[in-house]
Amino acid sequence: MREALCQMIERLVREEPGNRFPGEGGPYFTEPLIGFAAADDPLFTQYQTVIGPFHLTPTELAQHETPPWQPATVICWALPISEETRRSNRTETIYPSRAWALTRQHGEAFNSALRRQVVQFLVDAGYQAFAPQLHPAWREYPDSPVGIASSWSERHAAYAAGLGTFSLNDALITPRGIAHRLGSVVTDLAIEPSARPWRDHRSNCLWYREGSCGACIGRCPVGALSKEGHDKAICRGYVYGAVPEAVGAEYGVTSTGCGLCQTKVPCEGRIPAGKVSPLAVKPPEGESPSP
Repeated sequence: MREALCQMIERLVREEPGNRFPGEGGPYFTEPLIGFAAADDPLFTQYQTVIGPFHLTPTELAQHETPPWQPATVICWALPISEETRRSNRTETIYPSRAWALTRQHGEAFNSALRRQVVQFLVDAGYQAFAPQLHPAWREYPDSPVGIASSWSERHAAYAAGLGTFSLNDALITPRGIAHRLGSVVTDLAIEPSARPWRDHRSNCLWYREGSCGACIGRCPVGALSKEGHDKAICRGYVYGAVPEAVGAEYGVTSTGCGLCQTKVPCEGRIPAGKVSPLAVKPPEGESPSP
């Protein structure tokens, strides 16, 4: 089932028309990265301290199902944004490129469809499944102690599934870089968890690994990034307010994203090399992932 599931996700990303720009254009996303976490991984409970008590564990979400059931695995994927789209965004300094905005709106619509198709694949095979991001229990908390947060974080699920580590701008740096969209599905199908090979929960970021880089700070047009990290309120006000107001109608979308701090940076399409390896000498202990 693990192999069949991965093949199905890869095929949908490769072949589905929803993953292509209008007019026979190229794909929004290239070949996905796929990882698995145990539903009872202690990290999901730890997130209730790191993020907030409102962040639901896979088991808590499954208790909202009718009837409730016991989950076994969290399936996660990262959809790397195409090189062509990333290239178009590198030259921008204030607003995202049209290709980036189309990827944010229509590419994320494809990602939501992918979530539903993965759930249906599992249900058809006789398993229970749901997508946390589409679950009726999903809630957003704009004024939490860690800033804007929600009852399920795709980034933190992806970290638990070994897909990458956190960055100065709060995104996830995967082996294919930081420019991507994330998705997840919870199921009672038991799949062996993926390894988390990283030295610690921030080791793919050069700033946290060895105090160098910080390129994303200069890419932010509104000063939402600094050496202290990411100001979510400033970022959100710009990405969900000023940017759509400025270019949404021109691009024909209501959601634009921004992505300037995810392009024209060393981690755009890879884990950047440095003086210190991001890989762990031994499995990390006492992980405390960023909110």
